[in-house]
Amino acid sequence: MISHQLGQPPDGPAGDRPCAYPGHATPHTPLRPMWCCRACGQPWPCATARLLLRSEYEDNQIGLSIYLCGLFYEATRDLYRLNPADAPSPADMFARFVAWGPHRRAPVPPPPDGC
Repeated sequence: MISHQLGQPPDGPAGDRPCAYPGHATPHTPLRPMWCCRACGQPWPCATARLLLRSEYEDNQIGLSIYLCGLFYEATRDLYRLNPADAPSPADMFARFVAWGPHRRAPVPPPPDGC
């Protein structure tokens, strides 16, 4: 199938994490489509959301990476629809949503030419 014939990808995950802490507080979840924090108004994920997400996904780092990548897709789509001329760059969006998450190993360097 030719790429221009592919349909729109389905929606990503719901932005319902991290859980509120303490339980009665306003959760630091994203307010869509602007992607600011419901609790503090900072660009989401705010510092508190990052800490809570790391804590919530402490035993599931792969799950956190997948969740953040899905929200990266959703936020990019929303923000480009709101204002395509002034939307953040892809690199800025990646840094905001994915780069701070679980650390990954550096890529393996290529073998020396003689091998």
